[in-house]
Amino acid sequence: MASQQTILLVEDNPDDERLAVRALRRANISAEILIARNGEEALATVFNANPLPIVMILDLKLPKIDGLDVLRAIRANERTRLLPVVILTSSSEQRDIIESYQLGANSYVRKPIEFTQFTEAVGQLATYWAGINEPITLL
Repeated sequence: MASQQTILLVEDNPDDERLAVRALRRANISAEILIARNGEEALATVFNANPLPIVMILDLKLPKIDGLDVLRAIRANERTRLLPVVILTSSSEQRDIIESYQLGANSYVRKPIEFTQFTEAVGQLATYWAGINEPITLL
């Protein structure tokens, strides 16, 4: 029996979390949505997950451990280094974009400010990563 696929959403802003979860559910994906509200929770969740999530949607500006350090830790760990990570952030700083890709982000998406565009962007991410992309099976 196949285990339930999960998506890990790492978001500290309650409004953005609600919008993202709503968009993920509207995308009609069957994956369970796990939430981490800071970098420490994100790392604890992913390092204890079995199986790993099919994708992590990661904000950069997080309390406790920032998103770039979360990404750095994931890529440094043999078990999690291939986990797909999509950066979803309000930052359009060139240095954040460059560093995210240098650290191995699979995608970098700037959060649209407008509600409809935000939900469409997250819905498209969900459709791609949970429906179109062929994940590797990581234990």
